[in-house]
Amino acid sequence: MYKEMKVITDASRVDRMKWSEFVKTHPQGNIFQSPEMYDVYQNTKNYEPVFISIIDDDRIEAILLAVIQKENYGFLSFFTARSIIFGGPLIDNKKLFLLDFLLKEYIKLIEKKVVYSQIRNLIIQNKIQKELFSKYGYKYENHLNILIDLTIGVSDLWKGVKRNRKDGINKAKKQGFEFRVINKLGNLNEFYILLKELFRTIKLPYPDISFFQNLNNLLHNNIQWFIMEYQGKPCIILCALHFNGVLYAYFIGISQDKDFQKLRPVDLFYWEVIKWGAENGMRYFDWMGAGKPEKDYGVRDFKLQYGGEVNNFGRYEKIHKSSLFNMAKIGLNIWQKIK
Repeated sequence: MYKEMKVITDASRVDRMKWSEFVKTHPQGNIFQSPEMYDVYQNTKNYEPVFISIIDDDRIEAILLAVIQKENYGFLSFFTARSIIFGGPLIDNKKLFLLDFLLKEYIKLIEKKVVYSQIRNLIIQNKIQKELFSKYGYKYENHLNILIDLTIGVSDLWKGVKRNRKDGINKAKKQGFEFRVINKLGNLNEFYILLKELFRTIKLPYPDISFFQNLNNLLHNNIQWFIMEYQGKPCIILCALHFNGVLYAYFIGISQDKDFQKLRPVDLFYWEVIKWGAENGMRYFDWMGAGKPEKDYGVRDFKLQYGGEVNNFGRYEKIHKSSLFNMAKIGLNIWQKIK
């Protein structure tokens, strides 16, 4: 068994239909390990995809798709270089020993290119996974996420919404907001302006607009744009992805106008998104993160008021260049103060 096992790092050498089918039929399959997401990364400014597949007798046994991200800081860009793996690697639970091969190859591919690596899990990690990651120098950290079961229906979902959030939803319903859903956004600049408003407020870096252009153009069957308008103008736009019945709250842009926010538009917006998911065949709504359990996090408190289950999927992190990592943290703190 596994005499013909091959490790492939050139995505063009893997049959895309087999790759797609492997991800689609895997119990933990997700959009972030798909060939379409590889295309998005490959065509995005300051992004570089990293791909590894294990093939045995022409069968795909494992997939790992990572993305190297850099901020656009000229010659200082290398200080921000990190490799992120969302929802992967994907391996049959009965063949977890293959993770050893993947991690060994992955380190060879990226350790000279990035300051650190981070694996953002979408499932609870078992003992074998934690031990294998630890073997290669990855530190496991607790990190929460919230999933809402949409199969219970709109009526029961509403029962799970907390009183404060319901008050905000009911107030916003009286303000004349309009809500619509499309799978291709015509004016991407409207979204990007709102995204920049929000991310500059929370002082976090954000992707180049080319990332969203590629999502918009390449993920035809796995993207929805949720739009809330006020007085004929878009004020909240969510770029949501969906795959195998999971609706991911991916990137959002929100007007930071204080008078607008007093009308409680965000409360209503997320309720409309959740309701849409329940009415359109989605099984779960994935909030895409809820912070570290040991730290107070207002965003987590907000999300929990819509109901759902808290999961500790955790993250793995490995620092490849400790001196650069420390310098990068100092640089980020300076950047946050001047923004």
